[in-house]
This record gives sequence, structure tokens and C-alpha cells, in this order.
Amino acid sequence: MAGRARTPRLRRLATAELTPREIGAIRALLDEAFGDDEDERFTEDDWRHALGGAHFVLDLDGEIVAHASVVPRELHVGGRPVRTGYVEAVATLPARQGQGIGSIVMEAVGDWIRDRYELGALGTGRHSFYERLGWRRWRGPSAVRTASGEHPTPEEDGYILVLVTASSPVLDIDAPIACDWRPGDVW
Repeated sequence: MAGRARTPRLRRLATAELTPREIGAIRALLDEAFGDDEDERFTEDDWRHALGGAHFVLDLDGEIVAHASVVPRELHVGGRPVRTGYVEAVATLPARQGQGIGSIVMEAVGDWIRDRYELGALGTGRHSFYERLGWRRWRGPSAVRTASGEHPTPEEDGYILVLVTASSPVLDIDAPIACDWRPGDVW
């Protein structure tokens, strides 16, 4: 119906609750939003990183137009383990960007993290979008933890953002931060 206001519907689903059609629509959304550039495109490893937690899916009249997921990870801050809700696969259809849809999703993500984790974290180059929603840039050096020890990830320094929660330990955002190794982008 022309001129009809479209009401966004935001749902939170576990990975196992996503239907094959929803998975296909989310993957198409992610592919379109990240584009074909070799350095930016959304990979199979990126998709695997987004699984196993809570998916935030926003649709307009049945069309999925935005997505983000939160997966549990253990980060180490200054050597101390911190139970973290790690944000993955954040995207809004390019034609819908700038309309507040991504903010709706990320506000729900922030609430979910604040209720369940000691810390929220994500890796991004789009700082201003997240910072206006309460995320802060991690200033300390980053590393990845492997079976052979910790290895610096200086290429990630300055790209990690965190969301402090009521249950966060006292954090020094200049301290070293480390994640466990995983295939693809470790952060």
C-alpha cells in the first residue's frame, strides 16, 4: 500500500531458531552491506563467528533489513579473564542506512550485553556510530592468545571498542587486551 508507514519489528533469536529462509536473507544482507572489496567482504569465517549466540534481526514488512549477533567470548584484560558479549555481523541494507535502523538494533544489543555480560566488545573502523551509543575505544595494545602464548595484533589496535556494564570489573582501557585465537579475523 503506497504511503503506508512501515513499522520495524525487532526480534532476538538463538542461532538454532533461525529458519533457512532467514539465514539466507541475513547472509544476502551481510554480503550486500560489506560489498565485494577483498579486504571488507563478509567471509564464511565471519559468518561462523556470528553463530552460537543471540541474533538481533530487524525487518520491515517481512524483509530483513538489519542484523547483529552477540556471541560469548572470554577476553583477557591486563591478564584477567572477562566474560564478554562479542558483537558480530552488524549490518543494515545499504538502501536503509541512515534511517536509525542500525541504532535500533545496536541499542537492543547494548541492553542484552549490559544484562548478561561483564563487558561488550567489537572490532570496527566505524567508531562514531558506536561511540554515540556508549561504546568506548580500547586504547591499550591488543593480542591473540594461542597454545604457544600471546601474540601482539598491532593491526587491531585502535579498532576495538568496548561497552562497560554494571558488572564490569574496574577496567584500565590502556591495559593490554587479548582474545582467544579463531580462524579468520581473531578480533
